[in-house]
Amino acid sequence: MWNWLLGFVPIVIGLEYLAPAHHALIFATAAIAILPLAAWLGRATEQLADRSGEGIGGLLNATFGNAAELIIALAALRAGLHDVVKATIVGSIVGNILLVLGASMLAGGMHYHEQRFNPAGARAQATMLTLATIALIIPAAYGALVGEQYAGGESTLSISISVVLLALYGMFLLFSLRTHPSFFLASAASDEGDQDQTWSVTRALVVLAACTAAIAWISEILVGSIEPTARSLGLSDIFVGVFVVAILGNAAEHSTAITAAIKNRMDLSLSIAMGSSVQVALFVAPLLVLASLLLGPRPMDLLFGKGLVLTVFLAVVIMGQVAGDGRSDWLKGVQLLAVYLILGLAFFLTPQV
Repeated sequence: MWNWLLGFVPIVIGLEYLAPAHHALIFATAAIAILPLAAWLGRATEQLADRSGEGIGGLLNATFGNAAELIIALAALRAGLHDVVKATIVGSIVGNILLVLGASMLAGGMHYHEQRFNPAGARAQATMLTLATIALIIPAAYGALVGEQYAGGESTLSISISVVLLALYGMFLLFSLRTHPSFFLASAASDEGDQDQTWSVTRALVVLAACTAAIAWISEILVGSIEPTARSLGLSDIFVGVFVVAILGNAAEHSTAITAAIKNRMDLSLSIAMGSSVQVALFVAPLLVLASLLLGPRPMDLLFGKGLVLTVFLAVVIMGQVAGDGRSDWLKGVQLLAVYLILGLAFFLTPQV
């Protein structure tokens, strides 16, 4: 259903070269152009995931689903837009566990009275997100405690924590894929009556590579129009990063996770939504910190604003409450979406700094 939106890809490229001063129009068309590309990327990864099982399939979807977001973040990093990068990181973590998981539970709950998933895997991922939240709180606490007494301390701490998080993510992959894969196996029968046409591995890889390249190009255009568009609309960069850019970057997860839930594959849906948040928090964020040492005008740290850290903390708390018992229904989906809406309203009403 996204195919007709592919027409916006040549439109945004034309606007970038023929009407570069129309930032708001460029931003809007670039945002629309990314949606069908992310949807095709998600479809290709779902085809690969179907051959790999729920655990590995969720990891594949999360990894390639985050490709669009990582590309956008790298483009913003090169432009020195660290606040946008941090807001996008937070927006992805929060968006996946509130918006994507909430929409999946709601969509699945509209088709089934109750759905089951493996609670052991959900709790393991919830614990990893709690650890990631701690990793975000510590630099903020360090900055408040030390202040400017130790010049360069925040950067050193951020780099050190990033290395620890990357190592922790590697151990989590070992745990989930090698030593304890049973924690991430489906606990309920899937509805296999509605299967998409099977692609060859070659076709899936070609589509995946083409979409990634196209998203990289469009992302460069999108990032260049963020700041002037936010100023012209009276929106803060944080709101644009946490909600607008993050939603666009998560478009692939949105479509794939919701489709999986409708097919009664809640273990796959949770692996995509929660797994994507874990990957952003433990892999993408520290990777961007280390990449900033080579890209951009200056290094990026893990010193997130108090509001951003609180947002992640609240999202992780409610997600743990909702997903801890191994069952889902439409009301749980509404609860997660309500928290996301409340947070969105708070950031929308935040004035420009």
